[in-house]
Amino acid sequence: MIRAFVGIAIPPQVATRLAAAQLGLPAGRAVPPENFHITLAFLGEQPEPVIEDMHHALGSLRAPRFSLRIDGMDLFGGAQPTILHARIAPDPALVHLRAKVLQAARHTGIQVRGGRYTPHVTLARLGNGLRAEDIAALHGFAAARAGLSSEPFEVEDFILFRSRLGKQGPSYEALADYPLD
Repeated sequence: MIRAFVGIAIPPQVATRLAAAQLGLPAGRAVPPENFHITLAFLGEQPEPVIEDMHHALGSLRAPRFSLRIDGMDLFGGAQPTILHARIAPDPALVHLRAKVLQAARHTGIQVRGGRYTPHVTLARLGNGLRAEDIAALHGFAAARAGLSSEPFEVEDFILFRSRLGKQGPSYEALADYPLD
C-alpha cells in the first residue's frame, strides 16, 4: 500500500519566506520547508496498481500554467486549532486543476473526500490538547502575520507524492511530476 497525494511544490524563494514566518512559533511542530506544498487531492492508502493507474490518468491531464501567491496566515480548527497555515490567494486556474485531479482519481476508483477546498501551505501541526494560553499565543502569532504575502509564483507542474508517516512527522517523496501546458 502507498499513502499518496497530489500537490504543488512551493518554490525555494517562497519556502524561505514561509520558513522565516515560522520563527517564534509558540506551540506545535513546525513543518520543515522541504515539506511545504499545496495539496490538490489526498489519495489515502492505495494499492500500488491503483497508484500506477492514477499516474497514467494524471499523465494525460492537460491544464494551463498559472500563478499563485501567499495571502496571509491563519489557523484551522476553530476553538481547538490543529493547523497553522499560509493562505493561498484564490485562483480559478487552481480550482480548475484540482477538479481535473479529482476527476482522474474518481476515474481510477479512488474515493477522495469532497467538500470545501481551502488551498493552503501547512506551516505547523498543533496536535491535540493545547492549553488555553497556547491557543491564545497561536492566535496572536497568526494575527501578527496576517499580512504574510509573496510575489506571484509560476506553477509549471504538479506532483504525485508518496507520504510516509514517522515519529518526527510525515516525509514526502515525489513519485512523478506532470508539466502544465
